[in-house]
Amino acid sequence: MTILTARRLALLVAANTALAPLAIDAYLPAMPALAEAVGASVHHTELSLSIFLLGFALGQLICGPLSDRFGRKPVLLSGLVVFLLSSLALTQVASLQALWAMRFLQALGGGACVVNSAAIVRDRFTGREAAKVMSTMVMILMMAPLVAPAIGSVLLHLADWWLIFLFLAVYAAFLLWLLGRHLPETHGRDPQAPGAGQILRNYATVLRHREAMGYILAVSMSFAGMFAFITGSPYLYMSHYGLSSALYPFVFGANILIMASSSRLNIRLLRTRTPQQNLLLGLGIQLGAGLTLVALVATGLDSIFTIAPLMVLFVGMQGLIGPNAMSSMLDHFPHMSATATALQGCLQFTCGAMTGALVGAFELASAWPTVLTMLGATLLGNLGVRALAGRALRQARGGAA
Repeated sequence: MTILTARRLALLVAANTALAPLAIDAYLPAMPALAEAVGASVHHTELSLSIFLLGFALGQLICGPLSDRFGRKPVLLSGLVVFLLSSLALTQVASLQALWAMRFLQALGGGACVVNSAAIVRDRFTGREAAKVMSTMVMILMMAPLVAPAIGSVLLHLADWWLIFLFLAVYAAFLLWLLGRHLPETHGRDPQAPGAGQILRNYATVLRHREAMGYILAVSMSFAGMFAFITGSPYLYMSHYGLSSALYPFVFGANILIMASSSRLNIRLLRTRTPQQNLLLGLGIQLGAGLTLVALVATGLDSIFTIAPLMVLFVGMQGLIGPNAMSSMLDHFPHMSATATALQGCLQFTCGAMTGALVGAFELASAWPTVLTMLGATLLGNLGVRALAGRALRQARGGAA
């Protein structure tokens, strides 16, 4: 496969994967208006975000094995249809229960789409090559959460909250056309497709694979730390440190730019380093940032000027951690990559939902809930990958080009 084709594949997969951050972030500016429309409090309306994350995790868990059985495209396109129809239904919700139900259904469709992205890359590439394509994909993907709140704000002012869900439906319709026309089938129907019992045994195979679970733990805990930041940053930046609401999107957007930069750096480093080496580099920098954040809060030296750059550094390491952990994990499951991706995605989004809820559970006028949750997550990621995949990491370090 040529470099141009690889980049085209990364573009197609990134467009598909961008569905998740768009669905998560685009409607955030409309939360007060949406709460008023469904006759509920903003807090109860915000629970639709956690419900979406859980539905997204379940959608990946169910549809990953279906993708290995029936092929990537049928599952992907079916998920897009579910996402499109539920997005249209969301434009008409009039109660909190209807909002929760439709967001859960929307998330199931989104999970069916996104679980295929890493599996499609793994179908065509392995090792360094897979990590490079995933880095290109992540670099493109990082723009979605950067522009999603701005898109939501514009649409909210043009009409009302319902226009945001209509936009998501239109984007899903665009993906249906784009991927249906231009994305090749990379797996196809498996004539020896596993039944329900075999699917459970496949999940058990992944769970018992010590090295793979080390990589899954690393990427899940890194994502959990990032979601702790996403949950806590509005209060932390604007209420606690006094950042204006006009400047908040720019400070928040710096995270995405650093993430994209670290993804680009990862591609360059992979010329001479292994994915496992880059994974350890990203985790180490993230741990250092987490420790420094806690030290600043403990000594009273925390301010928007000291905290924000470290938050950016912490979150920005996703570009070094995610692609390398994923490619390293998937190398062990070439014949059931979507199943392995599904389990990883389920654990990742469940961890994100849990840490987000943890940060929100402590109604403290302090930075402690956010920074301690972030540090705890990166500590688990660093210790877990070394405990579970230590031998492979040492071999990669010794055998690097």
